[in-house]
Amino acid sequence: MSTPSVKLPRITALLRQAVPRLLEGVVAPLAVFYAALAVLGLDGALIAAVTWVYAGVAWRLIRRRPVPGTMVLAAIAITARAALGWWTGSAVVYFLQPELGTICISMAFLASVRLNRPLVQKLTLDYIHLPSTVLKHERVRRFFARITLLWAFVLLANSTVSIYLLLHQSIGTYLLVRTSVVAGISGLAVAVSIYTFRRVLGRLHEPAALPAA
Repeated sequence: MSTPSVKLPRITALLRQAVPRLLEGVVAPLAVFYAALAVLGLDGALIAAVTWVYAGVAWRLIRRRPVPGTMVLAAIAITARAALGWWTGSAVVYFLQPELGTICISMAFLASVRLNRPLVQKLTLDYIHLPSTVLKHERVRRFFARITLLWAFVLLANSTVSIYLLLHQSIGTYLLVRTSVVAGISGLAVAVSIYTFRRVLGRLHEPAALPAA
């Protein structure tokens, strides 16, 4: 049984796609919120954070560029978060909501492994085409199950650290330390995921990797 070769995109190409989205969707909103919080207070920071997201949507519409579904969901989510944060008058409530959501996502990752439908596989197929023969390979199936478990615990660890910092430190310290810790943990997990994926694909043609008849 022959297994077709699969070529992964270059790391530089993946970074060119990921870094702008990371800056726009994660780093910039936090920077905007913190800067507005220092100058305008909580209400101003909430308005600034919502304005940033909707400005991104408007910019794409003006330039007639497609608006990603994730951006639409982010706009809806941040509106709800800001409304609840404004209603309670608490920045802690504003930042706590996505962390609780991340915990739910990590539970979904764990459940997907239990159901033999690992979510990392689905997410990977959004960016990389893999032939069905590769997806059915035992080594590839084990890889996606294990890497989904890895990301489940990464998300859980990120949320645990974030919630601890949020409840025990100032908002400024939370934003600074949380961003650094989450970036470090997630970056390491990304590196492990890519390295392991390349290694698994490179070993598919080895005799030991062939499924038993």
